[in-house]
Amino acid sequence: MVAEIRDLRDSLAMMLRTPRRWTSGMRRTTQARAIQGSNTIEGYTVSDQDALAAVDDEPPMSADQRTWSEILGYRRMMTYILRMAPDDGFTVDSQTLRSLHFMLLEHDLSVDPGRFRPGPIYVRDEAADATVYEGPSADDVPGLIDELVRSLRTDGTDTLVDAAMAHLNLVMIHPFKDGNGRMARALQTLVLAQDRVLEPTFSSIEEWLGNNTDDYYRVLAVTGEGSWHPENDAGLWIKFSLRAHHMQAQTLRRRFDEADRTWVELDELIAQHGLHERTGDALFDAVRGLRVVRPTYVKQAGIEEQTASRDLRALVRAGLLEAHGQTRGRYYTAAGELQELGRQIRAERPALVDPYPWLIGELRRRAVRQ
Repeated sequence: MVAEIRDLRDSLAMMLRTPRRWTSGMRRTTQARAIQGSNTIEGYTVSDQDALAAVDDEPPMSADQRTWSEILGYRRMMTYILRMAPDDGFTVDSQTLRSLHFMLLEHDLSVDPGRFRPGPIYVRDEAADATVYEGPSADDVPGLIDELVRSLRTDGTDTLVDAAMAHLNLVMIHPFKDGNGRMARALQTLVLAQDRVLEPTFSSIEEWLGNNTDDYYRVLAVTGEGSWHPENDAGLWIKFSLRAHHMQAQTLRRRFDEADRTWVELDELIAQHGLHERTGDALFDAVRGLRVVRPTYVKQAGIEEQTASRDLRALVRAGLLEAHGQTRGRYYTAAGELQELGRQIRAERPALVDPYPWLIGELRRRAVRQ
């Protein structure tokens, strides 16, 4: 399975080495989906558009202040990881993890960002009114974290496995008052980024985990058995993680193929309607179901606001975009031929192949037995 995933990642890396017009747009939406996925697991749900706004450093359209603070904290931490982790000489130690935690939660000093928890910690299932996990003693946390970071440098197994185990061990140690799940998922991405096989943005499985939250919680519960059990078998967790990598890599390859096809069609539409080629950025977002807003288009195209306004009006006149809302809050969505192109591409989308078709059933059976 590791070999299959390696082949998939190598093929993705090869596609990214050749400059394509969709690369920056795909990088942007992939990062947004990772931010959205990891925070959704913790109950901080934002729309696709607000996730993109976080990446673009734009204000949210609908997220409340608390949720937005959590999203921005996660973006801050992940931006640091994505930029710095692949560098030669970057090392992970206890202070690195504490600094990342501070970046994540500096907006909420009540949870002691950057500091290990001083006492016991329990994970509650509020729906069932039950405690589902108890972390190890707070006195043991510093030593366990030191052991964890040493293992990142000495394990010597495949990076996919090392990253999965780093994720598992951090979430089971539960070293902080809050943010442990997000920290564990970020650490997994960090370890993968140091592998430098595939660009870090495209190495994350946080989107996949966010879309499969119930099974993610199940596999952690089955593996941990309610408390700190480092002697337990982590085999099911490793397979679950590899399955997520395989499915996410298939998803990305499908998106890359669709992007190539989409740009061929967009070139024809742009020529047909006599539009400027720079409008392709706005059309590419819209055909994928995203809202187009003027400030983002200004940044993408590197143009002035007046020019952007003229371009967007031209796209509306051509029947390719539809305007919504008033001037200040106005946004645009796909219309006419562009909307139909999006429908056609989605209708012809091939299904993903599950590399472990038995795994989810086995996981759910074990969860019932516990």
